[in-house]
Amino acid sequence: MSLLRVGTRGSALAQVQTASVVQALREHHPELQVETVVIRTSGDRQQREVVGAFVKELQEALFEGRVDVAVHSLKDLPTQRVEGLILAAVPPRADARDVFLSRGGNFWELAPGARVGTGSLRRSAQLRARRSELQYLPLVGNVDTRVRKLHEGQYDAIVLAAAGLQRLGFLESPEDRHIPLPDGSTLHIHLFEVDTLLPAPGQGALAVECRADDEQVVRLLASIDHLPSRQAVTAERALLQGLGGGCRVPIAGYAQVEGSQLTLRGLVAHPEGEQIVHDQITGDAEQAEALGI
Repeated sequence: MSLLRVGTRGSALAQVQTASVVQALREHHPELQVETVVIRTSGDRQQREVVGAFVKELQEALFEGRVDVAVHSLKDLPTQRVEGLILAAVPPRADARDVFLSRGGNFWELAPGARVGTGSLRRSAQLRARRSELQYLPLVGNVDTRVRKLHEGQYDAIVLAAAGLQRLGFLESPEDRHIPLPDGSTLHIHLFEVDTLLPAPGQGALAVECRADDEQVVRLLASIDHLPSRQAVTAERALLQGLGGGCRVPIAGYAQVEGSQLTLRGLVAHPEGEQIVHDQITGDAEQAEALGI
């Protein structure tokens, strides 16, 4: 193959994620020529988290032959398979946890009535169940915008995916507890363990998609596929699909693979956190999809 065209969203995070995929491909195929093609999606334009908003135009570019590969945040990829496309690679997953940022103390130290910004019903439902006396407010925009809104005082705290902060360099390691700001002030960091705040299915993982009939590209992408990460997200996505989940239903799912065994934790909640149902199953990692169902 003389040139591989890789499609990406235009956000800073999307381009960093795509660059990591391109780097991995070049490490496995040093002779490969790669062109990154930026495609603006409806999700970027509307700043709304609805099912498929961040992937539709990338998939159209694949069908139209404008790109050979599309890189998505896996949690944005609808569970319903698109005929003619294939999830060809899931690279090694980043940190799947959520992170709490505030100008003061941690989540447990916030004063009653404090304003917590989150763009996720999954997060707000689980956190309401633990601290219902806080205000949980909508939060939209890219990572830079969300951190800026906290810095400007629009919120007392915000909750984001740890992987995005790490990829953009805001959070160098899971052990970091503070982020320095340009004005010399500091953001407090608290990483939620999965026992406290269960992640979204696919959170922290990337999806590398291509046309199913493009055998050369499918073989090329197989070199960067990470089997334990694929097995984990396969189980999580099966859970999400089985529950009929989308952006309007608080559903969480997180799988861990140890050797040949996969453990999947699942959760579905009332949007106000009034009722939460959770369960856990362990089985053969090779049966990841069946475990999720």
